[in-house]
Amino acid sequence: MFWVLLLLLAWAAAGASCTRLCLAAVRAAAVDTDAGQGHDLTLYEAAFLSGGPGRVADLTMVSMARQRRLLLAHTGWATVVDPRGRDEMERSVIGAIGPDGQSRIAPVRAAAAAADAVRGLADRLVSAGLAVPDRARTTVAAGVRQVRLAAVFVLAVGAVALSMPTTADHGAGMPRSLVALWFALPLALTLSCLAIARVEVHPYSRWASPAGQRLLGGLARRAGRTGGPGDDRSYLTSVAVLGIRAVGEPDLRAAFAEAQRER
Repeated sequence: MFWVLLLLLAWAAAGASCTRLCLAAVRAAAVDTDAGQGHDLTLYEAAFLSGGPGRVADLTMVSMARQRRLLLAHTGWATVVDPRGRDEMERSVIGAIGPDGQSRIAPVRAAAAAADAVRGLADRLVSAGLAVPDRARTTVAAGVRQVRLAAVFVLAVGAVALSMPTTADHGAGMPRSLVALWFALPLALTLSCLAIARVEVHPYSRWASPAGQRLLGGLARRAGRTGGPGDDRSYLTSVAVLGIRAVGEPDLRAAFAEAQRER
C-alpha cells in the first residue's frame, strides 16, 4: 500500500499550490472595481497600463521624434535635436542620452524606463487602483509556476506508484486502473486551476487592474471613433496601447527593430 503514501504526497502538493495561487489571485483582484471613475487617462498612463515602463519610454521617444525634437535613425541611434524637455518623461529620455546628445536607443530606453518619473507614474496609478502592484504581479506568477510544478510532481509520483508491484498482481488488492484514477484527481485539480488562472488572472495580472483595463478599453474606443489618419493624438494613443507595432513610419520602425536586437 505504499502507493497510498505517494497519493497523499500528490494531494498535498496539488492542494497547497492551488490554494496559494487562489489566494494570490484574490489579493491581486482585491481592488475597488469603481476605481478610476471620472479619470481621464493621459497617454503616459495608458502606455504604462498597456506595456509597463518600457512602453512609456517608447511612447516618449516616438512623440519627440514626430515633433522633430529627437532623431531616431534606422541604425538604432538617438540624437537630441531640442534639448529642452517639455515634461518629466522627455527630460528623462534626454538625460538618458547624455551630454553628447547621441546614444544607442536600447540603453536610452532602459534608462528612461527606470527613471524616477516612470516610478512616480507607477506609484500614482497603483494608488488610484488602476495598476497592479509589483508584489501582486510576482506573487501570481510564482503561484502559477508552483501549480505547474505540482502537476509535474503528481504525474511523477503517479508513474512511480503504477510502476510498483501491487497485491492486485496476485489476485487481490487495488487494481492499477483504480490507482491511476486516484492519481488523476489531484492532476485534474492542478490542470483545472491553471486553466482558470489563464482565463481569469492573465488579462489583469501584468500591469493594469480591472479598473485600469476598463479605462484602457474606453480610451481605445474613443480614439477609434475620433481619430483620423492625420490625428496625432489618435496615432500616439495607438502607440501607447499597442506598442511599436502601431508605428507607421518605416524609419521609426527600423530604429526600434534595431534597438530590440540589441536587448
